[in-house]
Order: sequence, then structure tokens, then C-alpha cells
Amino acid sequence: MEIIYRKTIETPLGTMFACAVEEGICLLEFTDRKNMEKQFKSLSKTLNAEFVEKEHKHFQQLEGELAEYFEGKRERFETPLFITGTDFQKKVWQLLAEIPMGITRTYKQQSEFLGNLKAIRAVGTANGMNKIAILIPCHRVIGSNGELVGYAGGIWRKQKLLELEKAILF
Repeated sequence: MEIIYRKTIETPLGTMFACAVEEGICLLEFTDRKNMEKQFKSLSKTLNAEFVEKEHKHFQQLEGELAEYFEGKRERFETPLFITGTDFQKKVWQLLAEIPMGITRTYKQQSEFLGNLKAIRAVGTANGMNKIAILIPCHRVIGSNGELVGYAGGIWRKQKLLELEKAILF
């Protein structure tokens, strides 16, 4: 059986769970997110692996980059990621990763970039299934009316992340 390394990381917006496998970070979520146990079970099943609370080489890089990000000194993450999901989800998450810092897009715009205007709900669902918060910036997607909607880490965190990113750039 494979191993998924897990630890908690403190950030200015709260405690996060970080999980890694040899290839990269496979989960980064706020610990108070709903259904965390379900996420862990799903990841364990997908990777046929068990969790071990232990340090891993990817955690050092992740923690350093997160610290720089929250200090307003980092625009881009270079920590290796190991992304699990359907082909559609991976396409949606790749699009998220391409949204420049300080920019927001609507779910409609994301579905247009995907080439399927009818996929707005599917894009929203895939956005919500993102297991790697901040590094895959689902917080940069907003409602068509400009409202901050749908962030599993809490709307207040989405607001803080967007404010932080605007401050880094401007």
C-alpha cells in the first residue's frame, strides 16, 4: 500500500491540512472545510494509500511558498502538485491555474474558456471539487453578478485571498 503524508500547516487564514505523495502535493484544504473526512477517504481510495502524519520534502517547499504568499512576496507557486480527478475536472483546474493573480473570472467565462458555454454548472461543481486550495486558485472565480460565491474555505477567506492578491500586485 502507498503512503500519503499528512500534516497541518498554520496560515494567517487558519489551519490547513497538507497531503503529499512522492510526485507532489495532492491536497491542501482548510481544516474546517465540510466533509474533510470524506475527502481523505476518497483520496485514500483513489491512490490506494493510507495516511501517515509525517514530514515530507514537498511540505518544506509548500510552507515556504505559502509564507511568502501571505507576506505578499510571491505571485506564483512552484511546489510540485499531484492532481487526482476526472479528465474534465483536470481541465477545469488547469484553467484555474491560468487565471493571473489579482484577476477574477466568472463561472461563465471559465466555461467559455473551456469551449462549452453550457458547462457553467459543471465548471462550478468541478471548481468546488478542487482539493488544492490557493495553489489551484478556485478563489479567483466569482458569480456573474460580481458576487463572491461558492468557496469551500468560506466566503470570508475568498475575500481575504483576493484582497491579498490585489495588494501584492498594486
